[in-house]
Amino acid sequence: MKKLVSDLIMIVAGTLLYALALTFLAIPNNLADGGLPGMSLILYYAFGWSPGIVNFILASIILLIGYRILPRRTIFLTVMTTPLLSFFIYITEQQVDSLGDPLVSAIFAGFFIGIGAGLILRTGSSMGGTSVIARMFNHNFGWDLTRTNFALDALIVSSGLFIIGPLNTMYTIISLFVGKKATDIILEGLDTRKAVSIISAYAPEITDEVVQQMKTSATVFEGYGGYMKENADMAYIIINKYQILKLKRIINSVDDRAFVVVHDVRDVFGGSFSWAKK
Repeated sequence: MKKLVSDLIMIVAGTLLYALALTFLAIPNNLADGGLPGMSLILYYAFGWSPGIVNFILASIILLIGYRILPRRTIFLTVMTTPLLSFFIYITEQQVDSLGDPLVSAIFAGFFIGIGAGLILRTGSSMGGTSVIARMFNHNFGWDLTRTNFALDALIVSSGLFIIGPLNTMYTIISLFVGKKATDIILEGLDTRKAVSIISAYAPEITDEVVQQMKTSATVFEGYGGYMKENADMAYIIINKYQILKLKRIINSVDDRAFVVVHDVRDVFGGSFSWAKK
């Protein structure tokens, strides 16, 4: 029950933030967006149709067609998200004076839209738009989900060239880029993790120093070097980005010839990371 209440609060906050970014920053500056909200804005600029009503109608049609391929929980949350987003757009879509700088408006519109979308997606919900269409194509034809979703959004944004012009379309692309980064922050957090692979004859000694000095866990794998044709151990360590310089110093102090690869990781849970939160 607590989880459901928390999800509902996040959906309300996310849809409100998303809608206000559209109506206070995007619409007064003739900017578009991706997905169904973007299509609703394009139709608003072209024919004067209410973006709130159009978004609700289009999202409802797509959800009715594609509900069979969505998980039940996603359907339940999406049925709540779509009307809320459309309602908030509808009650705030009256013309608002422009800030006078479309570029600044595009940046902040993307930022707040990205945060709103991140809050919505974090609950497991969707906005019932191009993501549902992409799922249908994936389910029926095996099309790649991410590429199909990107192609649909690109098609919507590209259509704006004929309605809002090339300059505002470029501003919209900037807004989408900022929005993607803001959504990633909400979904992944600011404290990103690094996975470090260390290939060294002294891998056990390196992990001992890491455990002692950095108070984190490390794993050693037995491996085989394809170039040198020799056995080679590999240490695998997960740290946050602020610890990377200290780790490099530890590695160099034990084996300055170690081969090190650093990867970005999207999420880490379990093990010592769970203990640290308790």
